[in-house]
Formats: sequence, C-alpha cells, structure tokens
Amino acid sequence: MFHFFRGHHRLHHEHHHHQRGGGRGPKMFDAGAMRYVVLQLIADKPRHGYEIIKELETLTGGSYSPSPGAIYPLLSMMADMGHVDIVKDGNKKLYSVLPEGQQFLDENRNMVDAYMARLVENARGGDGGDLRTLMHALKDAVITRGRGPRTTREHVDAIRAILKRAINEINDLN
Repeated sequence: MFHFFRGHHRLHHEHHHHQRGGGRGPKMFDAGAMRYVVLQLIADKPRHGYEIIKELETLTGGSYSPSPGAIYPLLSMMADMGHVDIVKDGNKKLYSVLPEGQQFLDENRNMVDAYMARLVENARGGDGGDLRTLMHALKDAVITRGRGPRTTREHVDAIRAILKRAINEINDLN
C-alpha cells in the first residue's frame, strides 16, 4: 500500500551507498518505520503535513524528502488508529499526538529512537554526533535506567547527579 513500507525510496537506496563493509545492510525504513518517525515528530510538537515533510528533509540533511502521497495517507491511517488528532487550521490540518499515540511511542521507545538515530546518522555519514540524536539517546537511557523494574533510589540519585553535572558543563562552555 505505502511504497516506503517495502523500502523503495531514495533514502533506502542511498543508505546502501553509504554502507560500510559491503553487502546488503538494513533498510532505513522497514515495514511501519515511517509511522514511528512521523509520530515522534508530531509528539515533539503538533505539525502540519508540510512541516513533517520539511522536518524529515532537514533531519536527513536533504537526502530524503517524502512525497505528500506518502505522508498524508500515513497521517490519515494514524488518525484512524487513534494515535493522532486532526484539527482544521485554516486551509490546513494540524496533527497532534493523542494519549494512545504517546503510549505507543513510549512502549516502543527503543525502536523509535533507533529509527530516529539511523535517519540522522545516515544523513551525517555516521558520525553519531548530531545533538538531536544524542538527546534522544540520553532520554532513552534516563527513562530505561530511571524507571526500570530493578531501579533503586541509588540509581535515580546517580542519574540526577550525572544530569546536573552535564547541565553545568554545558552552561559553562565559553
């Protein structure tokens, strides 16, 4: 139904050209991966469809810009699933995440962050230094280690101390 579910798009094609070590590597967007990425973008802030297309283009350094024919049917599907809300905003539609969509993201956080990181890392040539990617990884680590079933008070205190040090070091940059 959606061509990106089968991986037939420019980003998937270009991914193979940037691959290290030869051979066929993982697809940029496996079945349903675009849904995770788009839903995360909407969860970050409510967006119009055009803004989603532009944000994906920005995140990939211009190497991928999905067509409206890929994005708008996906947005409608996510609305049908109860993951996003659509509100008329003049001649446009504004998409925002619903609690069910946020729960879906939370339950699939590792996968969501992996897709986001892969998207950005592929565009940047694999340096892994993009701030947005690192922030997603940091958020995942804090949630995973700070809320897990084996999390102790000592874990939470250590995480707080690490985050406070990081904040101070960043603020102290000249």
